[in-house]
Amino acid sequence: MSAAAARRPAVLVYAVALTAYVAAVFHRSSLGVTGVDAADRFHINASALATFSVAQLAVYAAMQVPVGVLLDRFGSRRLLLTGGALMVAGQLCFAVATDVRLAVAARVLVGLGDAMTFISVLRIVAFWFPGRRNPLLVQLTGTVGQLGAVLGAVPLVALLHHAGWTPAFLTAAALGATVLLLVLVAVRDTPHAEHAAGVAPDLATVRRQLAAAWAQPGTRLGLWTHFVTQFSGSVFALLWGYPFLVQGQGLSPTAAASLLTLMTVATLVCGPVVAHLCARHPFRRSVVVFAITAATAGVWAVVLAWPGRAPQWLLVTLVVVLAVNGPGSVIGFDYARTSNPVHRIGSATGIVNVGGFVASIALVLAVGVVLDLATPAGRSTPPLDAFRWAFAVQYLLWGLGAVQVLRYRNAARRRYAADRAAVAVPAAA
Repeated sequence: MSAAAARRPAVLVYAVALTAYVAAVFHRSSLGVTGVDAADRFHINASALATFSVAQLAVYAAMQVPVGVLLDRFGSRRLLLTGGALMVAGQLCFAVATDVRLAVAARVLVGLGDAMTFISVLRIVAFWFPGRRNPLLVQLTGTVGQLGAVLGAVPLVALLHHAGWTPAFLTAAALGATVLLLVLVAVRDTPHAEHAAGVAPDLATVRRQLAAAWAQPGTRLGLWTHFVTQFSGSVFALLWGYPFLVQGQGLSPTAAASLLTLMTVATLVCGPVVAHLCARHPFRRSVVVFAITAATAGVWAVVLAWPGRAPQWLLVTLVVVLAVNGPGSVIGFDYARTSNPVHRIGSATGIVNVGGFVASIALVLAVGVVLDLATPAGRSTPPLDAFRWAFAVQYLLWGLGAVQVLRYRNAARRRYAADRAAVAVPAAA
């Protein structure tokens, strides 16, 4: 690395990397507000539409551990460039697709590129900033990244309805290409050339590294934290929230997109609050996790039990509570960071990131299947009762996730106490 690159301000490197994550969230969420149009374009039902998101999320989840290993080997810059190029290619394919198979392949490319982005930015944070600032910057990354969902809501819907399908997604691809150029120019892995990339590990080393990350109860606590907090807000934003609001609740497309935008804005407000609580009370992070989960399950219970269509104030409350899901899931990465040495951050973060997306895949599929089963024959759109049954599936996932968070929280606390005791004994001797 040149001397000029070594002096590159950390803030500039982080800002451009963060922009890459904003673009990734935009690409990821671009299907959410176009789901109704996609169903019409490809002449498919709810279950088939779900395969678009499932393909994208399944690749994302499956690639997290491999990407974590690649990240520790090749560094953030190369993965951000590769991921950005894959997402641009995916949006180009989606823009011209008229066949379901090509459309699914396009979402696979988006998911593959997206999988390389977030944890690459987290590695940049770990190498460019002191540890005391890490919790705030990680939360800031997850929070500000949701600005991509704002771009993927009202502006994309307006462009789609004004210019049509192909111009809208060609514009999305052009946006991604612009960000890709910024990454190429500005982003470097670390301030020090000698740490830019590691030695190529053999298979045995990779296995040991993953096993060491998994052996930490904090890593598994992070995984289940990500699982239980992320899926409800993620699935609502990525696919089923827009059809629920338009077809189930009878809102106009603009009103539905506005609620999704409000959800993102609320995330921007909630993120720093959650980060402050976790930084100030690191031994009470699980309390925040349980509070977010309980609030989400509670507000959904009111919405699903409401006789007829929910009033506007209740839908606003729902999206505001769902907005806290994203910041809540980022707590999982903080568990991974505090439980693993820096050279294992990529692998541990990849493991954690699997949790929420596995849950999201399960919910996306379940909602699509239940909607098809609960929609009367001959009806083109699901009724509100079908959406009620479909979203009730969430309670199974919340129950499983809460039990596992409690289990591994206790295991992590026992491990921490044992480590403290091991250090104290030689000191006392």
